[in-house]
Amino acid sequence: MTANPLRADPDQRLDADGPAPAGPRAFNNPTEVAFAQAATLFEQLELERAVAVLQPVLATEPTAREGWILLARLKLAMDDAPAALDAADRAVRLDPADPRALALSSRALTVIGRHEEAVTMAYRAVIAEPRNALWHDRVAWALLSAERQIADAEQAARTAIGLDPTEAHYYYTHGVTLDALGHLDQARQALLISLRMEPENPVAQHRLAVLNGEAARPADNKKRGWRLFGRKS
Repeated sequence: MTANPLRADPDQRLDADGPAPAGPRAFNNPTEVAFAQAATLFEQLELERAVAVLQPVLATEPTAREGWILLARLKLAMDDAPAALDAADRAVRLDPADPRALALSSRALTVIGRHEEAVTMAYRAVIAEPRNALWHDRVAWALLSAERQIADAEQAARTAIGLDPTEAHYYYTHGVTLDALGHLDQARQALLISLRMEPENPVAQHRLAVLNGEAARPADNKKRGWRLFGRKS
């Protein structure tokens, strides 16, 4: 599986709030139909159309938490972090224990640059659902983006791998944290594992080339470093 440009942010995976329900299902009301339609448009990368379907429903049913979560994901994919944060925060207010909303808020805060808050929200997601590897991965990227507690970021990345050793993205994250710690040989090994699982991913290829001295490390790595890698399961 190769990365799609619209799915390129490690913090903005389309599956970042868990897999979609499998198979056809019956819908109980028009709101559920609209949400399903918007989710389908999202998967087809018809982002603006998906938002257009969602917004009228949320205007009339502002307590529809699933709709706010989906809107936050859409707005992140559209690079509209402030709108994503607003939608995620609405979902958090409706259910403060929903780890999906907490992680989405963290992702939006990272993009905006409010790193301390992003780290806090990521840890809240882990506390709410400690066995979900995605939330540990979110902690790792929040800490990396904040350029603080990199050892804790590496630990979070290792925890994600332990919870889901079949996901290439988590090995990539681990490689980035190891690189940040200066453990270059271990970082190479993590990236090689990621590439064995997804050999055509250009971002992991480039990161490995940087470590091998075959490509230049970006001068503005602090600003752009975490908008690179992603996949759809």
